[in-house]
Amino acid sequence: MKSGTREKRPKFSVTHQDESMIKLVRETDHKTLAVWAIDCAGRVLPSFEEKYPDDPRPRNAIEACRAWINTGVFKMADIRGAALAAHAAAREVGEDTAARSAARAAGQEVATAHVPTHSLGAANYALQAVWRSTEPSEADATVARERDWQYHHLLVLRERSASEKKG
Repeated sequence: MKSGTREKRPKFSVTHQDESMIKLVRETDHKTLAVWAIDCAGRVLPSFEEKYPDDPRPRNAIEACRAWINTGVFKMADIRGAALAAHAAAREVGEDTAARSAARAAGQEVATAHVPTHSLGAANYALQAVWRSTEPSEADATVARERDWQYHHLLVLRERSASEKKG
């Protein structure tokens, strides 16, 4: 690579199918998946907020999902509005950056309140944000560590949920 030029990065596909993760998600209750999606999106939210500190839409999406978990009150207009707002924030970023992926993760995360499998979208967009924020030579290893954290974190949340239900 010539000095002063930037090597083009390969794209990171958010449609990656991790069969072990898909199986775990299918076996997990709805609210646990929402908590997990919040945690996945929250880990990359600083990528958005550092660049756009005056834009609360992705954080508002996380708070909307958290409110549903805490109250049990589900208003489709609120959930849909928060998801669409976070995705609008992502579109306004324009270029493919970690900030854009973080906003998308938040949009998918809040949509988990409506459709549990949107949690996978939140996790995958979070991975994409990690990919986009990491030096190319370290990106694969960093994404693998984050994916491993996501998987094990969901296991911990499932165990906690099962313990709370027992007593």
